[in-house]
Amino acid sequence: MSTAPSTPSFSKEVGATGLLALPLVLGHVSTGLISFIDNVIAGHHSTQTLAAVTIGTALLWMPLLIPIGTLISLTASVSQLHGAGREREIGPLFRQALWLALGLGLIMFTFLSLVPAGLPAFGIAPEIVPGATGFLHAVRWGAPALTMYFCMRYLSEGMHWTLPTMLIGFGGLLVLAPLGYALAYGRFGMPELGAEGLGIASATMMWLQTLCFAGYLWKTRRFAHLKLFERFEGPRWPAIWDLLRTGLPIGITVLMEGGLFIVTALLIGRLGANEAAAHQIAINVAQLCFMIPMGVAEATTVRVGHAVGRRDSLGIRRAVWAGYAIILATQAMSALVLLFGHDAIVGVYTNDAVVAGLASILLLYAAAFQFPDGIQVVSAGSLRGLKDTRVPMFIAMFAYWGLGMPLGAGLGLGMGMGPQGMWIGLIVGLTAAAILMGWRLHRSSHSAAQQLLAARDTP
Repeated sequence: MSTAPSTPSFSKEVGATGLLALPLVLGHVSTGLISFIDNVIAGHHSTQTLAAVTIGTALLWMPLLIPIGTLISLTASVSQLHGAGREREIGPLFRQALWLALGLGLIMFTFLSLVPAGLPAFGIAPEIVPGATGFLHAVRWGAPALTMYFCMRYLSEGMHWTLPTMLIGFGGLLVLAPLGYALAYGRFGMPELGAEGLGIASATMMWLQTLCFAGYLWKTRRFAHLKLFERFEGPRWPAIWDLLRTGLPIGITVLMEGGLFIVTALLIGRLGANEAAAHQIAINVAQLCFMIPMGVAEATTVRVGHAVGRRDSLGIRRAVWAGYAIILATQAMSALVLLFGHDAIVGVYTNDAVVAGLASILLLYAAAFQFPDGIQVVSAGSLRGLKDTRVPMFIAMFAYWGLGMPLGAGLGLGMGMGPQGMWIGLIVGLTAAAILMGWRLHRSSHSAAQQLLAARDTP
């Protein structure tokens, strides 16, 4: 393959991807710290409060995965338009994406309103149900704000500008931590609401973040040429359908992976408060580690999409391999931290010796899946940059629900291994996904390169 004039060298591609990924990683870390703050406050309030937040958080993020995954297609679309020099098309696309985000947020609100009634039927321990219900009924009011926030964030990232994700993300934590503490414990004249108070604080933070991001996009000169808010446009269903056609398979793919973790949390919730609390601590730490490969994956999506837009076949391959190179380094560090620091990490969350002992063991399992988790998410991110979304969806279904969940449920519940058995299922599912996503990326990137070369050679 010939090198296009704009194709960076591999070392420059690694540097560009790393610089693009760093604010994204920090932005994702700030998102992960939302659960960290909620869990630390809840864990020191009581084990029951922590278990309630565990179940409530699982049921919040389960419906969120579909809109988050669906809207992330905006990143690839904007990046390809940017790379192709068709930036006048970005504003109309963004306005339709906002309508889609609002609709998805309202669907989420409805789901969070109805699902608490089904908690007893699912087998959640009775002492957990009231707190989880209070958390969900409070946090649901932030759902429309959160989906619109992700829409604005993905637009900015598609334009290679990731700093707002980091700054607004950490800014939200400055609201969540004191407000969540005050409402959970009843400090500064506020009522003691426990898990419900953390839900109120989270919803408040979501709206403030959304308003800040909207204000930034409205005022910044960086995006003024895109005319994002030039005029009001009603929903245009063909444009919304195009977004759904590309994005919904991504949303389902993200749901397949995230749902594996969420349903695992719900099943472990049937074992009792100690098991649920220990799992929540371990999975929260694992999620914080996952923020790094997720940020690298999103940066790789942007770099691959930009290379596709400028019709640079070699640039596609270099963007993919740059993502892999960064992931191998970052996942090695995460695995070592979990392997040698698991006891100290758990001590930050709880003083309960039973919960801490089980959570510490689960973190060793988390160390084992750092490499497959990183590889599968970067492969999926590269495929999104190529707008290859349907086959990855079926791969995720098979890996996570055809292998991971049946094995985990069989070992954890059927054979009595408890949370450890469920986590073995997570490891198997992620490993299968890493292998199959890598195989699909090899085929898809080769096909895309051939098509671009053929188009370049066509008179």
